[in-house]
Amino acid sequence: STRWETGKSMLVCIDKITCGRMYQRIEPRWKAKIAQLKSSIAQLEVRQVANTDTDEKERATKQVQSLKGRLAWMESTIIEIIISEAQKEIQDFQKWGIDIIPHRVVMKTGFQTADGKRVKVDDAFKDPQHQFRIAIVCAMWLTGFDVECLSTLYIDKPMKAHTLMQAIARANRVYPGKECGVIVDYNGVLTSLRKALAEYALGDEDDGDDGSEIVEPIEDLVRSLVQAIEAAEDHLRQLGFEPSRLLGAKGFARIEALRDAVDALYVSDEGKRRYEIMARQVFARFKALLMERSSYAYAGRHDDIEAIYKKLEEKRDNADVTEVLKELHKIVNEAIRTQQPGEDHAEGLTVDLSQIDFEKLRDEFAKKVRRKHAALQDIRDVVETKLQQMLGRNPLMMDYYRRYLEIVADYNREKDRVTVEQTFAELVKLANSLDAEQRRATEEGLSDDEYVLFQLLFKDSMTKGEREKLKQASRSLLVSLRELLQRMPAWTQNSQTQAEVKVLVLDNLWQSLPRPPFTEQETQQLADRVYDYVWQRSASGISWGAEAGA
Repeated sequence: STRWETGKSMLVCIDKITCGRMYQRIEPRWKAKIAQLKSSIAQLEVRQVANTDTDEKERATKQVQSLKGRLAWMESTIIEIIISEAQKEIQDFQKWGIDIIPHRVVMKTGFQTADGKRVKVDDAFKDPQHQFRIAIVCAMWLTGFDVECLSTLYIDKPMKAHTLMQAIARANRVYPGKECGVIVDYNGVLTSLRKALAEYALGDEDDGDDGSEIVEPIEDLVRSLVQAIEAAEDHLRQLGFEPSRLLGAKGFARIEALRDAVDALYVSDEGKRRYEIMARQVFARFKALLMERSSYAYAGRHDDIEAIYKKLEEKRDNADVTEVLKELHKIVNEAIRTQQPGEDHAEGLTVDLSQIDFEKLRDEFAKKVRRKHAALQDIRDVVETKLQQMLGRNPLMMDYYRRYLEIVADYNREKDRVTVEQTFAELVKLANSLDAEQRRATEEGLSDDEYVLFQLLFKDSMTKGEREKLKQASRSLLVSLRELLQRMPAWTQNSQTQAEVKVLVLDNLWQSLPRPPFTEQETQQLADRVYDYVWQRSASGISWGAEAGA
């Protein structure tokens, strides 16, 4: 279960003594689970070191990271009793072998923070980041106490009417990332819940409905889950992938099947989007049945759908965008690596991407790459990431972005083999153009930020001397802007500071632009253009620090 990732939990007991007894039962089992996790991690790490298969090693690494995350969560989690104080409670709890004193101290004084301060228990429980994650209660906090990040409510106490309604509402508060609250019923409150819903949700109107179907029967929920799973699987089949290949598959066979599933989904953007919507529907319905044993029969199919979904969600990290062409070479090599040498082996791909022969590269792609749609999507991710980074600093890159959208639109209209191969070549050409564009700043002897200003101010038919003066004007303007904007981080929100920036740009250009070729009217127009760029960049949160163009 991944329930531990979803938020905080509350256990409702029948009385105060039972709260103490439940704490005594939970604590040793919690420690035993921690020991079990440590043992599992140690075993996996041994297998991870011994494994020579790259894919299996990567899979083991992810398992270790997941278990370590769970272990860290369990070791840091605070479980505490929250009950009202009563006379002779120390003696009453001692009769059951329970020391209530340390718990009472926490209830009164709260938890100590890293800086030595104290935080109240109710504030700590409301804070999603605080380690107080499990509260054991019997009456307190059941009404009038909102904890939006509370996701699971365990009920082991008879409740009815408004008390039951309000208690259940604790877990159903809206919170980012929480699709629904989970109620785990140990006491059979369903009948009471139906009565309470009939009374409080339907009011006094007598429409012949006794409220018996307000809570959806488990059988209907299971049926809805199966329908959602079948819809997602049918969608995969329509795209050419048989989902049963993943059932029980392990090792390389599973990795290969996942790659084929992803490749099928990348046939079109619409097919991928539809699958993602269907998969999220499966996740929501499975989560609603997380504590219901009848849903376990469908856990494997759910996990396979989730595995494909996660593969789609993985994003390629391109921190060094100047190496995009090398990354493309890596993508193609990865895409044509296969289990059996000879079928689509990578050794034939010998194209030097620093001097691309696009026709040869397209031919290699057509002959050697087996999962063409997935390889194409990887390249799209690289190009799109690069474009977003460049557009953030340079609005004049919009022509490149329009070209990218045209390539994608053509690809989505036609899915035949020739179109896929042509799209590959077009995207590689575009990536090469982007790389060349980024090199121009260095060729001009300017930083990235200076080059953007240079482009905004540039005028055709300039002499070499005028170009050099324009470069100096760009450098001078950038220095002035940085000095001013560093003192005014929120300048876009104030009309006075906006006017100050506008005046600085205009004054700087009046003094630094060469005349000729620039006229007074052109200077005013260029000042407006530069100001619009500066405002847009600042409003987008892109830094104007000294290293911004480095």
